[in-house]
Amino acid sequence: MAMANLAVIIALLSLITAAAAASNAPAPAPVTAYTNHTVGGAAGWFFNSTTNTSATNFTTWAATQKFNLGDYLIFNANSNATVIQTYNDAVYLNCTMDEAGDNDTFQYNGGQDQFGQALTVAVPLTFEGPNYFFSDAEDGVQCQQGMAFEIQVQHGLGLPPSLNQPPPPPYIEPPGPDSLQSPPGTFPQSPANNAGFRGGANLRGALCIGSILVLFLCVF
Repeated sequence: MAMANLAVIIALLSLITAAAAASNAPAPAPVTAYTNHTVGGAAGWFFNSTTNTSATNFTTWAATQKFNLGDYLIFNANSNATVIQTYNDAVYLNCTMDEAGDNDTFQYNGGQDQFGQALTVAVPLTFEGPNYFFSDAEDGVQCQQGMAFEIQVQHGLGLPPSLNQPPPPPYIEPPGPDSLQSPPGTFPQSPANNAGFRGGANLRGALCIGSILVLFLCVF
């Protein structure tokens, strides 16, 4: 019985010690600026097709970084590889964009359309939470052989104004030619025309009366 009580006391002391150590741990340094992360470090975002190996362990590299909204991932690569960002874990796990939704997966390129050309791709982090990256080149072989990694994006300073833009308005189809025709209707007669007509009639009446008076004076 005494031994059991002693074990309980030791366990309680261990919990108290662990809690005290946790409370004394230094708080994480506050985020004061946005960061550019060079993917893979000096190794870059490359794949050796001869040995079927990636330039480095990208999961290990990602574990050494702290990612926040507004940061950029810099992919130093060549056009043999692709850069795909997704928030869809099924797309990531299958190493293909076949199951991608309309707004959860994006493919980037560095403007090169020839095989083997050097390129640099800058990808902004605009989504808080899990972000997945991979290369689907060679029918997904590059992704399956290590050209893939997952990161957790924290809030940090939030998005800078340059990345915090409202989405574009929804597309509205322009009206067809039929809708441009004016509807049928009536056009009222201008009052000015009627006024002019009445003025002309009065003028003719005055001329007739004047002519009769002249004739009467001539006779007498």
